[in-house]
Amino acid sequence: MTVTAYTKSVGEVAAESGVAASAVRFYEQHGVITAVRTQGDQRRFDDSAACRIRVAKVAQRVGLTIREIADIFAALPPDPQPADWGRVADTLVAEAEARAAALRTHLAAMCSGARLCDLA
Repeated sequence: MTVTAYTKSVGEVAAESGVAASAVRFYEQHGVITAVRTQGDQRRFDDSAACRIRVAKVAQRVGLTIREIADIFAALPPDPQPADWGRVADTLVAEAEARAAALRTHLAAMCSGARLCDLA
């Protein structure tokens, strides 16, 4: 059994993921990443935290909510391996394709010449 080491500070995760420290705390608050507290009440994150945030940012650009992203990440083991990330990628790609198809359908309806108020 692998023991996950929680050694990274908020600042380190922020720097590695390209977000502000406040964003790291936001992602933790919403369950995208997990922290443990030191005896001094400082947050410590594992090595996957920055990767999770970078993946979450991509998923947000596709339109997924923080809750949806946290739900997808909930299936990840504590120390995700490439195959685990592959399953996350498959899920995100399928969701992105479904959303793109729905957008194309809505766009076609808007371009159909029908009254916009009748499209709903």
